[in-house]
Amino acid sequence: MFPNIRTHQDDGGKGLNSPLVSVTMVVCNVERFLAESIESILRQTFADFEFIIVDFGSTDRSKSIISSYAAKDSRVKFHEIPHCGLGDARNASCSLAQGKYIAVMDADDIALPDRLSAETDFMEKHPDVGVVGGATEWIDATGRVWGIHDCPAEDQEIKSALPVYHPFFHPALLIRREAFALVGGYRSAFAPAEDYDLTMRISQHYRCANLKQVVLQYRIHTYQLSQKQRSQQTFGKLAAQVSALSRRNGNPDPLNDVVEITSALLAQLGVTYAKQQQEVALDRHQWIRNRIAVGEYSVALDAALEMLQSDLEHVERWLIVDLRLLAARLYWKRHKFVRSCVTAAHAFMLRPIIAGRPAKQLLRRFQLQNHLQPTSPGEGL
Repeated sequence: MFPNIRTHQDDGGKGLNSPLVSVTMVVCNVERFLAESIESILRQTFADFEFIIVDFGSTDRSKSIISSYAAKDSRVKFHEIPHCGLGDARNASCSLAQGKYIAVMDADDIALPDRLSAETDFMEKHPDVGVVGGATEWIDATGRVWGIHDCPAEDQEIKSALPVYHPFFHPALLIRREAFALVGGYRSAFAPAEDYDLTMRISQHYRCANLKQVVLQYRIHTYQLSQKQRSQQTFGKLAAQVSALSRRNGNPDPLNDVVEITSALLAQLGVTYAKQQQEVALDRHQWIRNRIAVGEYSVALDAALEMLQSDLEHVERWLIVDLRLLAARLYWKRHKFVRSCVTAAHAFMLRPIIAGRPAKQLLRRFQLQNHLQPTSPGEGL
C-alpha cells in the first residue's frame, strides 16, 4: 500500500469479495466539476465495482464533497494522501485497487452510463488485451457538446501510432490490473505525460484496443495546464518516446530511475534543443486549436499571442503562419477587425504560399507531424 494513506471508511473484510472493476479517481481542488463526475460513475449500468477516490491536497470543498458521497454509498472509498505529484497520486489510488480491472476516471469528466459495461465486456472477451479505451464527446465547462472524437481501434493501428502520439483518452481507459502491475504503474517523472508512458509500456506486453463507442464526456476548460506544465508535458512525451525506442531495440530503459525530465536530460539522450522547441510549439498549437474547438476564443487568443512572442527560432514557418492566421481569426471574432487584417497580412508576408493554403491542408499537415491528444484536464493539468 502507498505510504501515508488516510482512509475514511472501515475497509474491514476488503478483498474477501473483490469487485470486478476498481474505478480510480485522484482529486486536488476540482470542486466545480467533482459532484457531476462522481455521480456519473455511481449511475453506471454495470454494478460490480468499487470507487476509489484519493485526495492529494485539496484546499477547496473537494474533500467535503467526496465525504458526502462516501457516507451515502458504500462503493465510494475515500482516502487522503499528502500533496504530491500527479503520477504519485495515481499510483496511490491504483495501489488500493482490488478489482481485476482498473478504470481510470478524472474529476472533471463524465462517464456515460454504459462505459464500464461496454469496456468490461470487451476485456472479458479479449484476455490478451491489456488496455482498452473508447471514443469521447468533448464538452466545455458548461457541459455544452462540441463534437465527438475517436482514436484508432485495432491493436496494429494503435501500436503504429504510439511512437508518434498517444492514441487514447486517458480518463476513458480500462486497464487489466495484472498489466498495470507488470510494468510497475505510472512513472511520476513523466507527468503530466505519465499516461502516455504507461500505455507505451503496457503495449509492449499486451494487445491494445479502443471502442468506437462513445464512453466518456471529455471536458475541455480553462483550469488546465499552465504554460510551464504544457512544456513539461511535451518533455514527458519526448522522454516516453526515447524510452520506448530503447526498449524496442533491446537496450535497457535509460529513464528507469530518473526523478525529473528536463530539457538538458533530453539533450543528453539525443533530443536536440531545436527538436524540443519544435515539439513544444506543436503541442501548444494543438492546445490552442482545442480551445477554439470548444469556443474558448479569448483563452486561445491569449495563448496564441503569448506563443508568438516567445522564442520561435527552430519552429517551422508553416506553424508560425498558421498561428498568425488563427490569431487573425480570433481577433475577428472579438470584432477587432483592423487588428485581424494586420495579423493576417503579417502571415502572408511571412510565407505567402503557405498562408494562402486552405486551413484544412494546414491542419492535415499538422496532424501528420504531431497528432497529440490533449491530456486529461483534471488535477494539476
